[in-house]
Amino acid sequence: MTQEQADKKDAKPEPVDQLVTTVHERAGLRYTATAGRVVVRYESHTEDKFDGHKAKAEMFMVSYVLEGGDPKTRPVIFAFNGGPGSASVWLHLGLLGPRRIVMGDAGSLLPPPYGLADNEETLLRHADLVFIDPVSTGYSRVAEGEKSKEYHGFTGDVESVGELIRLWTSRNHRWMSPKYVCGESYGTLRAAALAHHLQNRHSLYLNGLMLVSSVLNIGTLEFHPHLDIAYPLFLPTYAAIAHYHGKHGDRALSDVLAEAEEFAGRDYPWALDRGSRLTAEERSAVVAKFASLTGLSEDYVDRVNLRPEHVRFYTELLRDRRQTVGRLDGRFTGWEADYGREHFTTDPSLDAIIGPYGAAINQYLREELQVEQDLPYELLSRQVHPWSFKEFEGQHVNVADKLAAAMRQNPHLRVHVACGYHDGATPYYASEHTFAHLEIPAGLRANVEFKYYEAGHMMYVHEPSRVAQSQHLAEFIHA
Repeated sequence: MTQEQADKKDAKPEPVDQLVTTVHERAGLRYTATAGRVVVRYESHTEDKFDGHKAKAEMFMVSYVLEGGDPKTRPVIFAFNGGPGSASVWLHLGLLGPRRIVMGDAGSLLPPPYGLADNEETLLRHADLVFIDPVSTGYSRVAEGEKSKEYHGFTGDVESVGELIRLWTSRNHRWMSPKYVCGESYGTLRAAALAHHLQNRHSLYLNGLMLVSSVLNIGTLEFHPHLDIAYPLFLPTYAAIAHYHGKHGDRALSDVLAEAEEFAGRDYPWALDRGSRLTAEERSAVVAKFASLTGLSEDYVDRVNLRPEHVRFYTELLRDRRQTVGRLDGRFTGWEADYGREHFTTDPSLDAIIGPYGAAINQYLREELQVEQDLPYELLSRQVHPWSFKEFEGQHVNVADKLAAAMRQNPHLRVHVACGYHDGATPYYASEHTFAHLEIPAGLRANVEFKYYEAGHMMYVHEPSRVAQSQHLAEFIHA
């Protein structure tokens, strides 16, 4: 046996795509679903010698294509969630897909085993859908022998998701279709970076971005002892959550938010900037105002030096009732074993939704999409941490500049931003702040629209918000 024959014998078989195609008719729509893992390959060079395309990862995706659609006019939406470490299950079964989870809502959660129903408001009525699970989430994994760490960071993540988008677009002959990217939470940061990456790496221009619970500048969400930007940006959300839990009597939410935004935009940042230069009278007035807006006691506001960090707020607000409130959605409440602690041990809003979504996706993929896979479906993978932001060493993680550059380069790129008033993870006022500082000419400001919902991070778990949001996204596509 020659060495070449021995090498071939010992070589591992190349992975291949594992896709299952099924045809469905639901909600008055007839469509083809394709689900499974796609092998993502990269060109390999050694000392300027081309070594071929090496399999690097096997990424899981689910696509829905409406029968009879014209590829030249039929839009396609590429969707994913965030984390980092989250699969696309939330947007898939919560808002966009043809099937949706039935789980109840804050204060009226259904017990296991939950249910699935046709999504009459599915965006499949208006566009084909492609749901992507980044590496190490869902059923996506690196290829055998490869290192997961390469994808557990900003650049590797953007490049791998971008490559899957390019592959799907090419293999399905959709380069001339209107194209949108929809991301949620960290997925909005990924989406903004992707708009820039796809344009500059593949000359793939998007028609629009749908940013659900947006964060493009992580610096607006970070609480530091000597950096005060996050405190005012969270204040209106604190006020909204306090309103939901009865701390503002019968006042309208809009009135509470208007007052909170005015205080957060002027007097509160001024007071934080003054520090010890505040007079006793000025400090007392700020303490009283902050307490009245947030439902916290004046004593507590004073003791934390006017700066309640967000998880401390969610732990403190209903301490007198022996309850905590959710970070992802402040409408949800939970319990602790120790009510003297400063930070809750678990987010009651995440606890409420992860069980229903976990049951639904595992049942749906096997039973309806016929995906036979024994790997665990990773809804929220801890394997991706620590996540690498080495590209931003010494600075805040911020991709607003990439979005601005993409919009200047492609002036037809429109952006839809969806915000939940009770979202304590990516507060709406922080999103407004980021977009107010977006470096685009005045003529492009009309390309950005905001929509608001009386719910939280996954605002679609609130039925009125889900219905309204579906309509708003459909209007955005057809605008």
